[in-house]
Amino acid sequence: MVYSSGPGDMSCSTLSPPKALLLAVHLAAHADIHGLRLLSSRHPTVLRKSLLLRVILTNLPETTDPVSYVGLLQEIESGTFDESTVDAIDLSPVSALSDHEAAHRAKKLHLDQLSQTDAPGRDDDDALSDFLYRRALRMDSETGMLSQLPDLLMPFIHHSPHLRVWVVSTVLPFVRRNCEYYAEAHVSYSLNEFQHLPGPDAVRYLLSRTGLGAPENSPLVARDLRGLVMPWLLDESRWAEVDQGDQRRDSECVSLGPRCLGWEQAVTWLTSQASESWRVLVSATDHWDGPADVDLGGVDNLSLPDAYHQHVLHTYARAVVASVFGTQDTSEECLGGLYRAVFKIRASLGQGGEDMPLQDALSSLPRRLEAGSAALLDVKSTPYTRTDLLRPWNPVTSPVASATGVVLMLTLGASVLAGLGAPLSVRRLADMVLLKDEREQKAEVCKALRALSDNAPRGDDQYWIRARLQILWLGNWAEQSAQDKPTGPLAAVPRCFVESEILKTLLSNTCYSLAQTLYESDAEKPLPTHTVQDAVYQAALNAFDNASNPNRTRGGLKKCDDIIRAFPKSMGPSLPGSVRLQALLKATHALSDYRLVLKQGEPFSPVVLRVHSDPIAVIGKILEQNDKAYTRLQEFLEMGFNLVRAGLPSHSSLDKLREPTGERLGMAMFVAEKRIISMCVEAALREDDFETAYSYVVSRLGAPSSGESPVTDDEWSWQAALKAGQYVRTERSQPPTHLGTASGNLEIRHLEQRIECLATALRVAPTTELQEVLKSFRRCEEQLDSAIKEEADSEAAWDAAGTVTYVPGAFDSQGTEHLRPPRNITAAAAARQAEEAPMSLFDLSRATARVAQRSFNGLPSLQGMAGGGISEANNPSQTRIRKRDQLREAATGTLVSGVGWLIGANVHQGRKETE
Repeated sequence: MVYSSGPGDMSCSTLSPPKALLLAVHLAAHADIHGLRLLSSRHPTVLRKSLLLRVILTNLPETTDPVSYVGLLQEIESGTFDESTVDAIDLSPVSALSDHEAAHRAKKLHLDQLSQTDAPGRDDDDALSDFLYRRALRMDSETGMLSQLPDLLMPFIHHSPHLRVWVVSTVLPFVRRNCEYYAEAHVSYSLNEFQHLPGPDAVRYLLSRTGLGAPENSPLVARDLRGLVMPWLLDESRWAEVDQGDQRRDSECVSLGPRCLGWEQAVTWLTSQASESWRVLVSATDHWDGPADVDLGGVDNLSLPDAYHQHVLHTYARAVVASVFGTQDTSEECLGGLYRAVFKIRASLGQGGEDMPLQDALSSLPRRLEAGSAALLDVKSTPYTRTDLLRPWNPVTSPVASATGVVLMLTLGASVLAGLGAPLSVRRLADMVLLKDEREQKAEVCKALRALSDNAPRGDDQYWIRARLQILWLGNWAEQSAQDKPTGPLAAVPRCFVESEILKTLLSNTCYSLAQTLYESDAEKPLPTHTVQDAVYQAALNAFDNASNPNRTRGGLKKCDDIIRAFPKSMGPSLPGSVRLQALLKATHALSDYRLVLKQGEPFSPVVLRVHSDPIAVIGKILEQNDKAYTRLQEFLEMGFNLVRAGLPSHSSLDKLREPTGERLGMAMFVAEKRIISMCVEAALREDDFETAYSYVVSRLGAPSSGESPVTDDEWSWQAALKAGQYVRTERSQPPTHLGTASGNLEIRHLEQRIECLATALRVAPTTELQEVLKSFRRCEEQLDSAIKEEADSEAAWDAAGTVTYVPGAFDSQGTEHLRPPRNITAAAAARQAEEAPMSLFDLSRATARVAQRSFNGLPSLQGMAGGGISEANNPSQTRIRKRDQLREAATGTLVSGVGWLIGANVHQGRKETE
């Protein structure tokens, strides 16, 4: 082998130009960088810069580490070679060739051209830039040595502005995406293919792996925006100016300026990702400071022009606002992140001079809206919260101070609602602000208060004070002097309603002292007295409705009583509301002494009294389920009167009493009294206690007193009296406790009592029901007559068996006995001997005139007297009229009054004659 050793060896320098070229090709093909350096230094006129770069480009293997020949490239560019790094060159590849043969081979060499139409700065005559461009593409396409491209290119980053832009905007993002950030991902494009992709496709590819996977990968979004997208934007060839033809009709919303389709894809991607995961947006805004935050890999003096910078900033701000509206998550963490995002964007735009961090804003609740916000807070802006969010003509997502200020208040309002336990998305809250639907906003007030009640710590007044201030703040975001009408998510709800609902909630949570302080004792009362009274009344009724125990000393009823007593100034004992509530509590408490089940398996709840269409009927259920309960008539009457005083309906035909006074109250109490007495009579009959039923009929359902109301028909008394009159005594019937002056025969006594009950039924029954009562009356009278006859026959038989004939030693006195009637016969026995036939309906009307005459004829002292002795019958000591006849007289009088027209009786004349 032939070597040229040392700098003094002239054999290398004496090579002919063809041999020098062929040797350079050989050295490059074998990656002999040191030999190539020495050869280049010996033949600078032959191996010119462009020719030498072509030789290296064509023959140097792409697998060669760029670090090994970067120095040579720098020496080629400077024209100065370092010969100290090599001792000798192997000349054997060309030593055997003649000059003619060497020239012939040299002519056949195919060396690649350096220039390429798509190379950066192709208009400049820059051989090294062209070489680096083509060398980088070949390294990627031929060997896939993508990770070594920075080693080749970064040493020459300042060689040419065009080369620098290409390396930073194309190579750097591509290498980072495939070799550094997501090395495990499949490389879909070569470098050459990537740089020719349309802008949206290129950005889509760069961000195709961003934000995927677990939430802990969310911080990588800011890294990718900083290190992939922003460097890619530095190539000005990817930007264009919006011309006049691109403008929309609304020239105020769209202005001429730069436009980058790749960046538009980036903001579209950001809003799309945020709609699926709010962490993507929050991570981007938390860790990325906008277009000024760029990672260029240490390259300085490279940035976007000011116009492009402002465009990126404004469109990024619009994308953040659009993402806020697109986020549906309502957690406190999410809403806090959205607030920080808008807060930071406003700071980047120079608009957040008076903005406060979230915790400070939640504490101070600022009432501040930017000038011009009123125009946005209109129903016409509602569609813009859902469509065309990224369009430059959308006023809601515009990066101006008025729009971003509204969005900041919306995120703060959503955070407040989330803290109250009634979370809403920002878009939903915006709809409430813009649509101003009072009904919907009232529903949200009630929802928030219910949530507060569920989460309230016991005995913490500060919790409720803070919650009240937050709810009132949601009703108005602006100072009163700034706007005529309040603005906010709850602005359509009258403050009186809000305060009233807060008062009810405080009372339902037993915050009596705080409620009394805020709404009764405070000098500046937020509610008028009548509104406080209504709210307290409703809160007390709610406590009553939620009670499960009818005892007023426990549970919900105790709470109801405490609520009324908590406002001594507003809820005086004489107010109608207080009267009704106290009566309701008394009536309900009275039920606690009894067993009561209205539905199988469901215990009685006090609310049943308020929702029942006929609460008096509940007393009937008590009488059915509690033995001997009918004996406590006075308690049930008081219970019924309290139900009436409470304003509850006493019968389905009566309207609900709103004021427990006046004629309607008297009518309702009359109805309640008669119904309850009738219920007790029927209950007594069910338990075979006829004596108690009889006493209730004759003492409570008798002739109407002057104090009873004639306004309503009594449809219960006559039915109860009729049932008592129809009761047939059995062996289960309870015996009377005393007989008094009644007959000793229990059967006769019972029949007489039945007739008396039927007589009462005749007095109070309506005309249409008299026929039925009279039928029962006749049957009972027939039974009584039969019983009396049977008793008379029994007495006669006893008298016959008791004569002196059967006495030992007695004489025959048969003749004497037939001469005169017995001296000791009683008036009753004499009357029984003249038995009457049963009377018809019309005979009954004439019976009264004969009753007295028959009674008189039975008296021994009047047998021999003439017809003028009637005057002596007026002496009560001389006359004894049967009770049966007295009852029949009373019944006949009622009959004459009720159906006298059937027989042509003169009622008034009969009365005068009686007198």
